[in-house]
Amino acid sequence: MRLPVATSILDLGLERATEVVADSDDMRLVEALRGGAEEAYEELLTRFQQPAYTLALRLLEDQSEAGDVVQEVFLKVFRNIASFRGQSTLKTWIYRITVNEAHNARRWRFRHKRREVELDPSAEESRSFEEVVADRAPSAFEAVFDRERRAMLDAALEQLNPIFRDAVVLRDIMDLSYEEIAKTLNVSMGTVKSRILRGREALREQLAGGLNKAGSLQLVPKPAE
Repeated sequence: MRLPVATSILDLGLERATEVVADSDDMRLVEALRGGAEEAYEELLTRFQQPAYTLALRLLEDQSEAGDVVQEVFLKVFRNIASFRGQSTLKTWIYRITVNEAHNARRWRFRHKRREVELDPSAEESRSFEEVVADRAPSAFEAVFDRERRAMLDAALEQLNPIFRDAVVLRDIMDLSYEEIAKTLNVSMGTVKSRILRGREALREQLAGGLNKAGSLQLVPKPAE
């Protein structure tokens, strides 16, 4: 169980007081990567590829796009490992790259789809529900819900402001601490808490009608927050 963040730290905005730094295991792996050790690359992928994919999938809701994003993420990790200075954990650094690449993919998708609609306004209307809503890869978070509830949650997440969605996904799905989220998004602790609270409230409003019929959804399992 996580301890609540001290209010005085939040009020003063002293993000550096809770800054997460790389541990010795991170730095050992970094040094091995810099030395070109093949087993280090295998260890990096074993530790972080699946979590990065899960994060990208929840931000994009598209398996193909998430896979492309993860490939780009690790290309950037490999190219920029020399610049890693241990001021955050490897996980936080990789998640930050993943969030940025997901944002890039979302912007590209928006521009691409807008062009498609301009060329063929009836294209989206002709697609079936099954084509629009792709199958989701199972995760520990999704296993709690049945198919109907999961589809409703996916749709609600898709409608969230990306700023709020990033924070909610990192906290409630990826289970990052507030400190890790602040480092990942490069914002203050107070901003993290605000985005999570506002994102959860927006989700409640969107889900209220349908989920009240199917059963309640507990989005805030940690009362201390």
